[in-house]
Amino acid sequence: MKDIAVLLENVPGSLANLGETLGKTGINMEGMCGVPLKDQSIVHVLVEDETTARWALEEAGFEIQAVREVLVLDIGDIAGKAGGGGKLARKIGNNRINIDLIYLAENNRIVIGVDDLDKARTILEKS
Repeated sequence: MKDIAVLLENVPGSLANLGETLGKTGINMEGMCGVPLKDQSIVHVLVEDETTARWALEEAGFEIQAVREVLVLDIGDIAGKAGGGGKLARKIGNNRINIDLIYLAENNRIVIGVDDLDKARTILEKS
């Protein structure tokens, strides 16, 4: 799965335009988060087909800031339980891996961006 960071104007309808653009090409936004930056915002979108999503967004005039592979984890066993997210983050952090992106996705999943994807996968597979 890929996270696509898109720069949007912080005006009414920008997010709708992004969603409609992806929808027209059959791309499902499986997860999303946004952060305001004065008159703009950065929206992170989790997609399965990064190539088509990127093409559609660029064709429609959207500015792609970054595309990266991310961890997408099922959190069904820790969702809604106090401390579960902290334990997951601690396991990653104790192995000197930095988490620089995190958001929720559909179907009880969490999206995590880290500075060492392979090491994080190995750590999490062991537990």
